[in-house]
Amino acid sequence: MVTLVVATTADPASVGPASALLAMPGWHLGPSLEGGMASYTNGGVRLLQHGNSIVAEDDLDRRWEEAMGEKVEEVIFLSRHAAVTNRPALTVHPIGVPHLREDEVPLQGGRPGWASLPNPRMGPWIRLLKRIADAHGLTPEFEVTLEATHHGPVVNTPTMFVEIGSTEEYWGRQDAAQVIALLLWEGLGLDGGGGLGHWDSGGGGETSRVLLGLGGGHYVPRHMDIVAKEGVWVGHMLSGYSLPMEDPSSRRKKEGDGSSNRNSNRSAVDDGIGGTWKEAITTSFAATKAAFPGGQIIAHLDHKSFKGWQKNAITSFLAEQNIRVGKPADFFS
Repeated sequence: MVTLVVATTADPASVGPASALLAMPGWHLGPSLEGGMASYTNGGVRLLQHGNSIVAEDDLDRRWEEAMGEKVEEVIFLSRHAAVTNRPALTVHPIGVPHLREDEVPLQGGRPGWASLPNPRMGPWIRLLKRIADAHGLTPEFEVTLEATHHGPVVNTPTMFVEIGSTEEYWGRQDAAQVIALLLWEGLGLDGGGGLGHWDSGGGGETSRVLLGLGGGHYVPRHMDIVAKEGVWVGHMLSGYSLPMEDPSSRRKKEGDGSSNRNSNRSAVDDGIGGTWKEAITTSFAATKAAFPGGQIIAHLDHKSFKGWQKNAITSFLAEQNIRVGKPADFFS
């Protein structure tokens, strides 16, 4: 079983951390993958470099297994992060576009209606990343945060992205690249330690609780408040834009006032709220459950980000699906 770290030479925020990691001891040139993709080996880690967009190369885990005969346990992508705020940031996030319909084309890779298995390392690693960034003086200039689930590429094993943002000025920062390299060096146990973030359900109790985030903005601050504390695991996080919901009152108005009056006492769920929000939730829950065998998957809602009818519909649907809903304290008590 090997860990596949993927970088692209087309992105300074990807090749920078990869180069800093390769400058550390123990690396050897490995075999090339098709298309001239260079690889490097260090213990159970394989660093793969290509020259395309980081979201364009699908199924790299499967392609590696078929070409090299090594089972890939997880994939970690190194990438840049772009944001309109321009604020410097170090981010970690799962990938997928579970809210897209089959007839929609993903703008940044992936497959409509798909979500990867989230990498269990995300929770422990975002906390480790904060400690390393603090120790190297990158905070508070750089924000250290999770991001919501988004984009591709398609993979088949537990996956996460680790990114530097948010503009060209910061993508090439060598101090940020060094911090990301140290995250991988320590987190993967290349420093001689045991690594960080191996999933072990532990037979129940606190170590088995996994957050499934629903709602909020792209940087999921309410979910991040929980994951920032030790002992919390994190799976998929769906921001508001990944939970498309059609307002039932708008539909009733189109149907006429009489229909609106007749249906006024129906619940939000009975109204058959349109949109792909149910599919996004069930797909993300299933992927999170598969990535954390034996774990207690607990949905955490950013309540203030939802309108009343949205919150009622989501909580009712979660109850129908036997998905537990928890408050912040439920992840620690």
